[in-house]
Amino acid sequence: MTIRIFVTGGTFDKEYDEIREAFIFKNTHLPEILKLGRSIVDVDIRTLMMIDSLQMADEDRQSILRNCQRTKQDKIIVTHGTGTMEDTARVLSTIKDKTIVLTGAMIPYAYGSSDGLFNLGAALAFVQALAPGVYVAMNGSYFKWDNVTKNTKTGYFEVKQ
Repeated sequence: MTIRIFVTGGTFDKEYDEIREAFIFKNTHLPEILKLGRSIVDVDIRTLMMIDSLQMADEDRQSILRNCQRTKQDKIIVTHGTGTMEDTARVLSTIKDKTIVLTGAMIPYAYGSSDGLFNLGAALAFVQALAPGVYVAMNGSYFKWDNVTKNTKTGYFEVKQ
């Protein structure tokens, strides 16, 4: 079984450009993260876009949806910025026959102390174990797409109140 990983950018893949004094995107860190985590799971990584989720437009979400619908794999992880992860999960919820897990990071991998490693590892486990549906995996937990929110005061994902 191969797990498809779609990369969309987000904090996971941000780097800091000291010259421009801004966050930028170059290439995804996913292969390096998987190697560092000693993962032996068969994955196929495809970069769809490298953007901050706050800059993500409806067309971008439709592209993610089309790619999830068209891929032959029925286990899919989408790396995504945490700012609008709930919005993309809602769009993907129309897919009923695949297990899709969105995950992200609050701290860029390039910083060396990112939560992204942990979140990706959790997403890999959850996508293999959960029933078909759309989920968000953050902070060691998984949430159904329609019962999750990012608490902007704490920076943690939690069940909607």
